[in-house]
Amino acid sequence: MENKKPEQIDARIHLIDGFDLGVPERTGTYVIDEEELTIVETGPSPSVKYIKQGLQDLGFSLDEVKYIIVTHIHLDHAGGAGLLLRECPNAKVIVHPRGERHLIDPKKLAAGARAIYGESFSELFDPIVPIDAERLIIKDEGDTLTIGPDCTLEFLYTPGHAKHHFSIYDPVSNGIFTGDTVGVRYQQLIHDGVGFFLPSTSPNHFDPAAMQESIQRILDMNVDRIYFGHYGMTENPPKALHQVSEWLEVFVEEGEQVFAEGKGYDELSGRLFEKVKSHLQGLGINEEHEVYIIINLDMQVCALGIIDYFQKLKQ
Repeated sequence: MENKKPEQIDARIHLIDGFDLGVPERTGTYVIDEEELTIVETGPSPSVKYIKQGLQDLGFSLDEVKYIIVTHIHLDHAGGAGLLLRECPNAKVIVHPRGERHLIDPKKLAAGARAIYGESFSELFDPIVPIDAERLIIKDEGDTLTIGPDCTLEFLYTPGHAKHHFSIYDPVSNGIFTGDTVGVRYQQLIHDGVGFFLPSTSPNHFDPAAMQESIQRILDMNVDRIYFGHYGMTENPPKALHQVSEWLEVFVEEGEQVFAEGKGYDELSGRLFEKVKSHLQGLGINEEHEVYIIINLDMQVCALGIIDYFQKLKQ
């Protein structure tokens, strides 16, 4: 695990595996080698050691890092930002305006994650280091950031997964960094020749209509690449986006049914897991495959967000 080298996507973009949850190919940090060295996502604090090693492997020092962009402030994407920033003296963190206060004072964010992860919280996320306001840069819909003579990144507000979520368009690769808005890519299945993508519907801002709009928006952009927070890049955006959109309908339909029956997220996560497992077995992925451990966890978190959504509708 310790010696895994960064993956080269092209001459200017690399992906460092953050081993979130102690699992390979789960959450990654993208390194964009431009005049202003820029990284996208930090993962949680336990991933920071892998980022530092990855940057070293790529020949970069920590004082060369200029921008640390977090697509949204969920701890598996931004929890390590404060810890990493301590060691990057020339860097600033770029965040959506709704996320700013939570990076300055992460107590509420930590409490929300602790409610989901319970006793595992400390091992998965500590320490969560606050960030001084003067080291934050706010970007919202239509804002830009020039990081090289031929590269001006553009920020797009893409809610659905979270209200504090933006995506980042890279004109040089005609690609977009989408965090969790348009779902999860299961790299574990790529090795078996299966490109598989599911929506991420975690609490507490999940909004299926907004998510479908964000998916459609990115589809309409005709990008050549999507860089997923979980995990890696696809050069077939239409396939990925259509798949996530279709599964999102399935997830919401199942959630509506379970909620109408007066049952909870345990029931829903079980049903979602069985549906996904059955689909993958039809594609030749046997039930011993390691991916099911990750999908099972994802369905638990997705079910929480879906039930939360229907409870709010009822209020």
